[in-house]
Amino acid sequence: MTLAATDRQRIEASLGTTIRATARLGGGQIADVHRADLADGRRVVIKQGGNLALEAWMLATLAARTKVPVPQVYLGDDDLLVMDCAANDGRLDAAAETDLADIVAGLHAVRGSQFGFERDTLIGSLPQPNPPAGDWRAFFRDHRLMAMGRTAVIARRLPVRLMTRIENLCGQLDKWIRSDSPPVLIHGDLWGGNILSSGGLITALIDPALYHADPEIELAFMTLFNSVGERFFARYRERAPWRPGFFEERRDLYNLYPLLVHVRLFGGPYVAQVERTLARYGC
Repeated sequence: MTLAATDRQRIEASLGTTIRATARLGGGQIADVHRADLADGRRVVIKQGGNLALEAWMLATLAARTKVPVPQVYLGDDDLLVMDCAANDGRLDAAAETDLADIVAGLHAVRGSQFGFERDTLIGSLPQPNPPAGDWRAFFRDHRLMAMGRTAVIARRLPVRLMTRIENLCGQLDKWIRSDSPPVLIHGDLWGGNILSSGGLITALIDPALYHADPEIELAFMTLFNSVGERFFARYRERAPWRPGFFEERRDLYNLYPLLVHVRLFGGPYVAQVERTLARYGC
């Protein structure tokens, strides 16, 4: 990694030691991500990009309001984020899935007064509007499906004909989604790449996209890329049972939002997945 002299000075001042060596880490889609070995024996992660102060704020919010393990942040400027390097063996085994279920259930026990959040956040590199709302169905319709769909159309990633079908679906959400779900705090971007584990325990959840929501939207996203298995859901059900019909009726509907995020970011095969989901719901 090539660090400008001023950036190196900022990092080393925040850490109270010097950087000895760096190595690029994979997975960074919105920022350059490197691991750095320090002269005092510590290891940290350095991210360079944009909107990183918001990411630092979300990590600090999780640390302050929940028991979710997150990396300690040493520097959180808009263009530079420095935080602990959490151990990660890349294995989400049965023990780690059980630990994850306890952590996520605990996170979902943190209630909010309304849906949304005290400030807008990001999902990946995309703005995520979080105006306060008392009606979950309306929030999901207006600030998740419609907002991300329009963004994808403007970027010419989503065909207008599919946006028309999304609008049709949004007019029928009362068939599947209740408006009176309690608002709980969710991570918002909980897939395998953001779940770090070692020795059967979760060491950190990273890259949050926080807001208060129906917890089912989080659980749905965790199935989209097969990030977790039955062991996770069996343990989660023991801690926080959900209403009947989640897997059968609502999971694919909630996954329209992360699919639209991926359409906006990447286009390609995700457009076909959106189309198949709309067809499943008769739209």
